[in-house]
Amino acid sequence: MTATHYNDKVVRQFAIMTVVWGIVGMLVGVLIAAQLLWPDLLPPYSFLSFARLRPLHTNAVIFAFGGSALFATSYYIVQRTCHTRLFLDKLAAFTFWGWQVVILLAAVTLPLGMTTSKEYAELEWPIDILIAIVWVAYGVVFFGTIAQRKVKHIYVANWFFAAYIITIAVLHIVNSLAIPVTLTKSYSVYPGVVDAMVQWWYGHNAVGFFLTAAFLGMMYYFVPKQAGRPVYSYRLSVVHFWALISTYMWAGPHHLHYTTLPDWAQSLGMVFSLILLAPSWGGMINGMMTLSGAWHKLRTDPILKFMIVSLSFYGMSTFEGPMMSIKTVNALSHYTDWTIGHVHSGALGWVAMISIGTMYALIPKLYGREQMYSVKLIDVHFWTTTIGVVLYITSMWIAGVMQGLMWRATNADGTLTYSFVESLNATYPYYLGRLIGGALVVTGMLLMAVNTIRTFQAAKGPVQHAVMAPDAAEARA
Repeated sequence: MTATHYNDKVVRQFAIMTVVWGIVGMLVGVLIAAQLLWPDLLPPYSFLSFARLRPLHTNAVIFAFGGSALFATSYYIVQRTCHTRLFLDKLAAFTFWGWQVVILLAAVTLPLGMTTSKEYAELEWPIDILIAIVWVAYGVVFFGTIAQRKVKHIYVANWFFAAYIITIAVLHIVNSLAIPVTLTKSYSVYPGVVDAMVQWWYGHNAVGFFLTAAFLGMMYYFVPKQAGRPVYSYRLSVVHFWALISTYMWAGPHHLHYTTLPDWAQSLGMVFSLILLAPSWGGMINGMMTLSGAWHKLRTDPILKFMIVSLSFYGMSTFEGPMMSIKTVNALSHYTDWTIGHVHSGALGWVAMISIGTMYALIPKLYGREQMYSVKLIDVHFWTTTIGVVLYITSMWIAGVMQGLMWRATNADGTLTYSFVESLNATYPYYLGRLIGGALVVTGMLLMAVNTIRTFQAAKGPVQHAVMAPDAAEARA
């Protein structure tokens, strides 16, 4: 635990919890998918209702699973690229334990109905304050490490991590401003439509920075490492970084089409959403083209398969998002399961698959092994997850378009052709498809848990890695 060695203890802790929370979050997702098929599946207790379990699922997958993966990889990457040990070991340890406390508090309060009712920001004010404290500590550790780096250059992955850390802090604090009434209840300081606008400024940028920029930082380190190739275009990485972070901020109003939000604000959100297509695809192309000259590795490396297919899903979901922001398309897609399909193509296809691939690359290194216990099991996991995600999102796409068309169909006299119940009955087969797809994804996560445990058992234990000295040409004066 000296300055001559990297602090990988906190990286190991977050990596292990990534696997744990991934299983928990996705299991809850499968459970609520089953509830939509069989409403009487669980006993009639309020804490077991869909309305209570759904925010638990989203928070567990995004912030517990995704957050743990980001903490682990950002701490790992910033040390290796800056050739220095993490800044303030005790503060780094606090971020781990503090984040786990936040997750456990969410797991208790959300099923009990203690919620602000703001999507992706459901947690009440005492937990919000704890999140802010942990996040500031995270920023101090990350930027403190960069400040004491031994190289002049700041690697591109760290730019993405830096943008996500700063932006999430601003988003969280501004959106969570509230007047406490009791320990478990508060009211937003913003009135009416302003509250909605601030919420979706937060909500869409949580997607933009937590679920996009941060995972692009992960991609920019691990894809070149796994492929054994340099980043395809460093210039493109810089251009798409600045384009992405400057454009995303304005896209939130597209969640509020056909509401009381002023029309100019809705149109502004739509325009910036369409512009977002270019920088988003810039990141996808840069990641994909990094494999130039190394495509043959996909035949034998399932970890690389996870990473490259995740980029495919990233490209697909970042094309779909701008298309759904167009008002005429949104008139069909809004409030339908098409949105659910879109969200999960990003969350399962992009976020989960890049995280899983990265954990498979990272965990052996932390335990002094060349690879996971079973490469074949990784390959089985890859195909299980890929088939599951494709089945999930196609079911929801078909269901969503069908719902939109049925809801807007009218008879010659202007009355609705279909009742809401008729559209619901028509959706049932696709809910089964979603359930099977989700179950396959969870099965993959359970295979990952088995592989991880066997890797731990085969390893002699955690290893310490010496801090590598930078090349003389890179060294900071």
